[in-house]
Amino acid sequence: VASAASVFDDEDTFKILIATDIHLGYLEKDAIRGNDTYNTLDEILQCAKQNKVDFILLGGDLFHDNKPSRQCLHKCLTMLRKYCMGDSPVRFEILSDQKVNFNTTQFPWVNYQDENLNISIPVFSIHGNHDDPTGAEGLCALDLLSASGLVNHFGHSHSVEKIEISPILIQKGITKLALYGLGSIPDERLYRMFVNKQVSMLRPKEDQDGWFNLFTIHQNRSKHGPTNYIPEQFLDDFLDLVVWGHEHECLIKPTLNEQQLFYVSQPGSSVATSLSPGEATKKKIGLLRVKGRKMKLQEIPLQTVRQFFIEDVVLADHQDCFTPDTPHVTKKVEDYCFAKVTEMLDEAERERLGCRLTPEKPLIRLRVDYSGGFEAFNTSRFSQKFVDRVANPKDIIHFVRRREQKEIKDESSIDYGKLFKPTAVEGLRVEDLVKQYFEAAEQKVQLSLLTEQGMGKAIQEFVDKDEKEAIEELITYQLQKTQLHLQSRGVTTEQDIDAEVRLFRDSKKNTAEEEKDIQEAMNRAKAHRLERGDGDFADQDVSDVNMDSDEGSVPVAAPTRGRGRGSRGRGGRGRGRGATASEPKPAGRGRSQKSSTTSQSRNILQGRGM
Repeated sequence: VASAASVFDDEDTFKILIATDIHLGYLEKDAIRGNDTYNTLDEILQCAKQNKVDFILLGGDLFHDNKPSRQCLHKCLTMLRKYCMGDSPVRFEILSDQKVNFNTTQFPWVNYQDENLNISIPVFSIHGNHDDPTGAEGLCALDLLSASGLVNHFGHSHSVEKIEISPILIQKGITKLALYGLGSIPDERLYRMFVNKQVSMLRPKEDQDGWFNLFTIHQNRSKHGPTNYIPEQFLDDFLDLVVWGHEHECLIKPTLNEQQLFYVSQPGSSVATSLSPGEATKKKIGLLRVKGRKMKLQEIPLQTVRQFFIEDVVLADHQDCFTPDTPHVTKKVEDYCFAKVTEMLDEAERERLGCRLTPEKPLIRLRVDYSGGFEAFNTSRFSQKFVDRVANPKDIIHFVRRREQKEIKDESSIDYGKLFKPTAVEGLRVEDLVKQYFEAAEQKVQLSLLTEQGMGKAIQEFVDKDEKEAIEELITYQLQKTQLHLQSRGVTTEQDIDAEVRLFRDSKKNTAEEEKDIQEAMNRAKAHRLERGDGDFADQDVSDVNMDSDEGSVPVAAPTRGRGRGSRGRGGRGRGRGATASEPKPAGRGRSQKSSTTSQSRNILQGRGM
């Protein structure tokens, strides 16, 4: 990283404002916090104009919702037009093939070169997991901004089998910048593609060592599971700086990856979307200067971000004040928490003095560990005492119990080279693995309604083609056929139903009728998707649940949905798709649950009103 004295604001220096995860529109209907994201975006754009940057680089999740409201879009368009249009000249040129760089629009060129527009600050942005392309047309909110000429959307990969990241080659004076971008992709899929060497980053043909290589990505950086993140070691070592989006904790200061020898900057979000420790870090954006192969990143604290204070209290550590056997212990604990919250409010008031842009009411979270025999008090009554002083009066207190910490393997000991070596599984299709599993499975987990071939095909469609309704549609189709068959046979008792369902399933195995049924179910899934058009909804990402939320490890039950037009999550990344079809349905209220086959038989009867 270059020193301040070695980088100058001259005709050879790029000045780039970097920000990620603005989440425009988050809680826009909240009476207190509704304008927070709009105020912060206005500050970011105003900062870019004041510093006369060459362009703005956004690392995804500009919008919080996949389908932003009209109010949200209107305010975004208004601010972009206010700050990014004007007569100031753009002092860099693009050397690469723009039809490749901007492949999601009918106007495949950078907006400042459009003769019908007057752009003074170009905005380059990848999409995140909250505002990612969905529907049959594969469009997202950024594409609306792109069509209007206000944002240059790049980094969109159309293939689910192979990704080639082609850089935007930009030159200003003697400085040549290769800007790479990759919009959000489900982490497990992208991890698998890296392992299988299906992701490649193209480089300029001439003078490869003369380019400053900047890459912006929107994926899990923290490890959420074996493959539910992207290790930095997967990225190419020729990169100079990686701007990492999606993670909300502000770690904007560039840190060196000792193995790959590139720097990583994690700007974090500009709004707290969950009351977790990572969100309590002060929010900042960066002013990046690049000259030749040298860089300097200036951190700029955001003034309009609402203050957030979080503190943990372990009641068992305060035995000098109270124990579970202390008389009126619950009242004493409540008084102690009241004093803690008051202290945080006083600290917030001291910090806010002299900063007129900071919102008046802060966010306060007190996490109370009441393990060891303590009782939780009434949080609603407690919150009423602070309703006029905090921005989140309904969830100030969060009770938790101590959990055992699982040992996490040291990531530095992982040999990433072995991940890229071919294994015995290579060459096998998903349906083959499904068939092998059910052939080797015990009788109690054998499929009673579906065939192995049908389930394997549905899973293959889901994995390879991202056909999200394939599995559900197969189950619905087979259930309907089985119900009609049982009706025609006049079967009524549960024992006869179980036997008849197995016979009906086995009679179709490896037959033309089975192939026809599977194809019909897949066609239905595709027809529903095309009919729905852009009916996909991106929900809260897994990092918001696991890392940015402190609501404990108990999963929240997702609402189940019927077939067709219901609200859907993005598989593996959101709040879920409800209960999966392979899970046994609960027996009725007050009844003990019998075997899985009995439960399934009852559902078959109920489905047709038999």
